[in-house]
Amino acid sequence: MKKIIVSVTNDLTTDQRVDKVCTTLQKNGFDVLLVGRHLKNSIFINRTYKTKRLHLWFAKGFLFYAEYNIRLFFFLLFSKKDSLLSNDLDTLLANFLVSKIQQKKLIYDSHELFSEIPELIHKPFVKSVWQKLENYLLPKLKNTYTVSQGIANYYNKKYVTNFKVVRNLPLKKEVEPHDFSLFNQEKKIILYQGAVNIGRGLELMIDTMPFLDNCIFVIIGEGDVLLYLKQKIIKQYLEKQVLFLGKMTPEKLQKITPLADIGISFEEDLGLNYHFALPNKIFDYIQAEIPVLVSDLPEMKQIVLTYQVGEIIENRTPEELAAQIKKMLKKDFSKTLKTAKKELVWENEEQLLMSIF
Repeated sequence: MKKIIVSVTNDLTTDQRVDKVCTTLQKNGFDVLLVGRHLKNSIFINRTYKTKRLHLWFAKGFLFYAEYNIRLFFFLLFSKKDSLLSNDLDTLLANFLVSKIQQKKLIYDSHELFSEIPELIHKPFVKSVWQKLENYLLPKLKNTYTVSQGIANYYNKKYVTNFKVVRNLPLKKEVEPHDFSLFNQEKKIILYQGAVNIGRGLELMIDTMPFLDNCIFVIIGEGDVLLYLKQKIIKQYLEKQVLFLGKMTPEKLQKITPLADIGISFEEDLGLNYHFALPNKIFDYIQAEIPVLVSDLPEMKQIVLTYQVGEIIENRTPEELAAQIKKMLKKDFSKTLKTAKKELVWENEEQLLMSIF
C-alpha cells in the first residue's frame, strides 16, 4: 500500500476539501496520514485515516510559519512515505525540500492564490516574501491542481506549469429535515458560512439589514474581522437581525444550511485571489438546495449563469441590494437547484483527482 503524507497549517477540524481528498485517496488504496497543527481550542477528531497535530510555540505571523515548516520538514524527513501532498504555499517549502532530498513524488493543491490574498494587501514586505517563495517553487512542480479555472490559467501562464482543476465540491447528500426551532420561523434567513475575514462583503450585508425587516442574517464561522463585526451590529442596533453562530463542524453545518432561504458569497474584488475565487460555500448552498446570491466575479458568476441557481449582485449599495433580495425571495429556484446538486458533487471530481496521483 502506498503511503502518502498530507500536510496543512490548520487544525484539521473544518477543512472539508482536505478531508474529501484524504478519504478519496484512502478509498483508492493509499495509506493516508494527515498532518496539521494543534490549537488551544482544537477538538477531538475521528477520521478513517490517520491524523497528527504538531504542537507549536507560535500561533501566527512569521514565527508561526517558520516554526511550522521547520517542524514539518523534520517530521516528513523521518517519516515513512511514498509521496507527499502539500496544501497551499504555507506548507510547500518543507514538502519541496524533503521531496528533493529523498526523491519522493510531490503533489501540490493550491486552494487559493496565496500571494494575492487580501490580508497581504497592506503588508508589502510579507507579500513579497510569499511571492518570492512562489516564484521559486511553482515552476519546479510537476503534479499540481487548484480549485478554479481562473487560478489554473493564471499559474499556467505565469509559471508555464500544468495546473489542473479539481473543484471543491461537496459530497452527494440528501437534504435533512428542517428544524426551524433554531430560528424565528416568521423571518427569512440569509446565510453566510465560511471564514469571517476582510473582503467577504459581510459589512455590506450588515448595512443592508435595516432595509430588510422580515429577514435575519446568520453568520457561521470565525476570522479576523469577527470582533469588528460584532461591535458594528451593536452600534447599529442590529443584535436581533444579525446572529453569530461561531465555527461549526461540517456535520453540524450540514444540518443548519438547509434552513436558509438565501446563501450569500459577497467577496470583494480585492486582488486576484478573490477575483478568481470559487468558494466551496456556493456548492454547499446548492447541495442544501438553497439559492445563492453572489458577487459579479468571473468564477462564481459562471456557476450561477450556467445552472440558474440564484442571482448575481446588481448593485453593491444597501438599499438596492435589499430591493434585489426582496425580489429574489419571491422566486422559485427549486427545479434548477435539484438539477445542479446532482452534477456539482465531489464524486464527479474524484476521477480527475486520482489521475493526478
